[in-house]
Amino acid sequence: MSLQGPKTKEFFERAAKVIPYGVNSNFRYWGDEDTLVIRRGEGAYVWDMDGKRYIDYRLGFGPIILGHAEPRVVKSVQEAITQGTTFAWTTPLEVEVAERITRMTGMDKVRLTNTGSEATMHALRIARAHTNREKFIKFEGCYHGQVDYFMYSTASADKRMLGSRRSPISAPTTSGIPKDIAKYVINLPFNDFERLEETIESQWNEIAAVFVEPVLGNAAGIFPLPGYLEKIRELTAKHGIVLVFDEVKTGFRLANGGAQEYFGIQADLATYAKALGNGFPVAAIAGREEVMSTIEPGAVAHGGTYSGNTAGVAAAAATLAILEEEPVIETINQRGQALMEGIDEILTEAGIPHVVTGAPSMFSLFIGSDQPPRDFRDYLAGDGELYEEIAMELIRRGVQPDADGREPWFLCYALSQEDVAETLSVFNEAVKAAKK
Repeated sequence: MSLQGPKTKEFFERAAKVIPYGVNSNFRYWGDEDTLVIRRGEGAYVWDMDGKRYIDYRLGFGPIILGHAEPRVVKSVQEAITQGTTFAWTTPLEVEVAERITRMTGMDKVRLTNTGSEATMHALRIARAHTNREKFIKFEGCYHGQVDYFMYSTASADKRMLGSRRSPISAPTTSGIPKDIAKYVINLPFNDFERLEETIESQWNEIAAVFVEPVLGNAAGIFPLPGYLEKIRELTAKHGIVLVFDEVKTGFRLANGGAQEYFGIQADLATYAKALGNGFPVAAIAGREEVMSTIEPGAVAHGGTYSGNTAGVAAAAATLAILEEEPVIETINQRGQALMEGIDEILTEAGIPHVVTGAPSMFSLFIGSDQPPRDFRDYLAGDGELYEEIAMELIRRGVQPDADGREPWFLCYALSQEDVAETLSVFNEAVKAAKK
């Protein structure tokens, strides 16, 4: 049964005539019958072109930390843009946002940009310039944006392309990447202490950076094993390698200070986007003074016409103020914990082997085993087809997680206890329907 009602179908067909596959990001394409067109969002809900309401757990892949069209954020943007949008000079709002980010994250300096991909791209350049080395380590299943260097062994990779654990292969996940780029990328299985240590100890003098999502935001919210992030910090500090926390998803979501606060580990650089602006295009690179000072005008390039644009920065200023002043994360965690426990109980009663992974603000369901996945390879051994069946039954009933189990369920401040109760009731129905 198609997810599209008549008006949604009409607009999708119009879109497909002028936009490749009718979408402006491949991740939004669910096929010609199930790709939605959304008219509006408010709070924890979105509505399609036919007026069907969904409780939204995709939240734009995570940015909507407060709720759709949060009035105070909208007002901040409206007031700011009446005075102009782009000046190619520093503005007071940029200063305010940078001050808030440094205060909340414990970092020394901040540069603003527009998207997570831009932030990680610049962070890699900074790390290379700082160390005068060219290679970098990333982890299988981690996604660091639409930049050629990072499009290897992402959560879109096929297990057959990854090689063995002892000798991993950096598998390109898109056509169009020059072959020689692969020689700069070292992919390792996440949570593998032995591979990590032997790789850094043998190649440290060539490695500029270690990039890591502290929680795998595109691979079912897999957590680091105890001591793993600490081991990365220890080895990078020992060998002068820049440790980069990609906090595009975890930043301002796991805690006000992101994963650094949550796990008690300070990186050299961190990248932020998504929840930073509650859905507006704004991102940031933050880091230690010594590393950030590498961005010397005329020596190391960082720029962007729209970096620090008024709309994005005004949204960030309002969002961060609300996060600092109200119990946003605490409230989200309460709702998320109730969902995690309720979903766990329903799946247990249904006799479906599973683990609820991740944190309450961004959790996932690993179907097919009662052992939590340690890394992306473990995740691929799960029952993704059953997860998708359950998810599609949920969506047909008005509860919208992503249909792909690699993508976490994201929660926002606007989600109510009544929404949680409705979600669990619908989840119970969806599981019964999927089992049939």
